[in-house]
Amino acid sequence: MPNPLMATYARLPVTFHHGEGCRLFDENGKAYLDAIGGIAVCALGHAHPRVTQALCEQAGRLVHTSNLYGIARQRELGERLTSLAGMDRVFFGNSGAEANEAAIKLARLHGHARGIATPTIIVAENSFHGRTMATLSATGNRKVQAGFEPLVGGFIRVPFDDLEAIRRIAENSDEVVAVLVEPIQGEGGVRVPTDGYLRDLRALCDAHHWLLMLDEIQTGMGRTGRWFACQHEAVTPDVMTLAKALGNGVPIGACLASGAAAEVLGPGTHGSTFGGNPLACAAASATIETLDQEALVARAADAGERLMASLRERVGGLDGVTEIRGRGLMIGIELERPCGGLVNRALDQGLLINVTAGHVVRLLPPLVISDAEIEELVDGLGRLIGAFVASEAA
Repeated sequence: MPNPLMATYARLPVTFHHGEGCRLFDENGKAYLDAIGGIAVCALGHAHPRVTQALCEQAGRLVHTSNLYGIARQRELGERLTSLAGMDRVFFGNSGAEANEAAIKLARLHGHARGIATPTIIVAENSFHGRTMATLSATGNRKVQAGFEPLVGGFIRVPFDDLEAIRRIAENSDEVVAVLVEPIQGEGGVRVPTDGYLRDLRALCDAHHWLLMLDEIQTGMGRTGRWFACQHEAVTPDVMTLAKALGNGVPIGACLASGAAAEVLGPGTHGSTFGGNPLACAAASATIETLDQEALVARAADAGERLMASLRERVGGLDGVTEIRGRGLMIGIELERPCGGLVNRALDQGLLINVTAGHVVRLLPPLVISDAEIEELVDGLGRLIGAFVASEAA
């Protein structure tokens, strides 16, 4: 029978049957160490008992009613999230792209309220914000956009980590209403900005009355060793978007706002049929509770330092390895040449990794990764990368 699925993914030749912690098991029972965590989604690993229990209990009571009515689980989650982030309000959707769509709409509505005819958002080159029409237009990756023209207008692109480029725009445009950036670029190759970048960007936005909007979809929920990456610089944005690890695999996205930005969206300006339903909110609440009670945010910081130090010792000095960088358990190993073939080689050895930006091995393991699993990961990557760079030299 032909495959009924649209060919939107170049899937790897494996299908998983079940998982536990940092391990996944395929249909034949082979075990794999998961160092990508569903692309930064499964922060608690696979089949975490607290999330499983929360889902089962909630599914037995109520799954969905719609946002025509009050949802107690949604309000509880909103109170917890806004408290953690130091923000005021939240809108729940089903994905990171939807969270960013909400942020873009909020910025435009805010701009029109200020009398700006063409509200414009500054975004970064090599960024990734989603695959809906507005978010792929905001994304700084031509490969993602190709074939979907005409793109949505209202975006100005600048190099990432370049404040001077943004200052030049401020001098020549009176239609900018917001800046939207990732605190660390994920799909762009785990690009970590200069220390103070977010703090200076906050000051620049304040000076020009712009909204600072941070896409924390990949960096948020403890991934970098703080609940949110902006907290490394004690920065509170006007708008923050979350998804991925928020539900540990259950689809949920969030757009948080603070100050005046929190009052922009009103009845009828935005909505979602499924967003923030009781089941998704139960999973997200259980995820946050577990991250907190098991001290996994601090664990991400410690484990990330251990992992990066071990990787630098093992492969950092090899010819062909350009840089090892990251923060917490968001790590990139940049090689001098394209290395997409390492993904299949790792799969054969029971290791799940990802290559992004063509030549950056990206690691996003669950925050529950043990010290022994870190050693296993370093050993496996050491053999793979060592062989790869040696084959180029031969």
